[in-house]
Amino acid sequence: MRFQTPLVPARLIRRYKRFLADIRLDADGREVTAHCANPGSMMGLAEPGMRIWVEPNDDPKKKLKFGWRLVDHENGHFTGVDTSLPNRALRAALEAGQVAELAGYDLIRPEVPYGEKSRIDFLLSGAGRRDAYVEVKSVTLSRQAGLAEFPDSVTARGTKHLMELARMAEAGHRAVMLYLVQRTDCREMTLAQDIDPAYAAGFAAARAAGVEVIALDCAISPEAVTLRDRVTVR
Repeated sequence: MRFQTPLVPARLIRRYKRFLADIRLDADGREVTAHCANPGSMMGLAEPGMRIWVEPNDDPKKKLKFGWRLVDHENGHFTGVDTSLPNRALRAALEAGQVAELAGYDLIRPEVPYGEKSRIDFLLSGAGRRDAYVEVKSVTLSRQAGLAEFPDSVTARGTKHLMELARMAEAGHRAVMLYLVQRTDCREMTLAQDIDPAYAAGFAAARAAGVEVIALDCAISPEAVTLRDRVTVR
């Protein structure tokens, strides 16, 4: 998935109120406020002075004219910080049949209501096949070299999603928890049990109920983000 507008480099001044970031543009040194599409803690990814990449826009309906998309670790690796991006990238991959475990479905529907006032990220349907309920989570935390972790903060909503998936599996449907590792420096993933023990317990219960787990990593650059390979889940 290519970015709609070419990204431009900047330096992070500060991130605040979860969805706002003051930045300094490399091109002309201007200080502006960018939208940060990430409700998590962004642990290790929001330190002042970090090199980042932002997407400009000229939409008159948008108050903020830049959106924060990437952290550039300045060692050849990137992390994607926009949590809306995984669903867009995954939809493109599903439609192209690039996720082997989820290929061959005739209909791919996003944001379908189900469970208790929830919406599943993708509902896959096909003749002669069980419906597949696919929940997607963006993984950006890494506290150990090569190892990605989820979540980066307590997520009661994420635990609820696991329980909803478990109920779908128990009802005879396919239920899939798909983690998209938005880091180019990690080849394994695990749960951050110390950050959210309740989520870890929910994950174990969901797997016991028959929920499938898939983790994929990405190729990330200031030009595009594309799904790449399976990641081992510890």
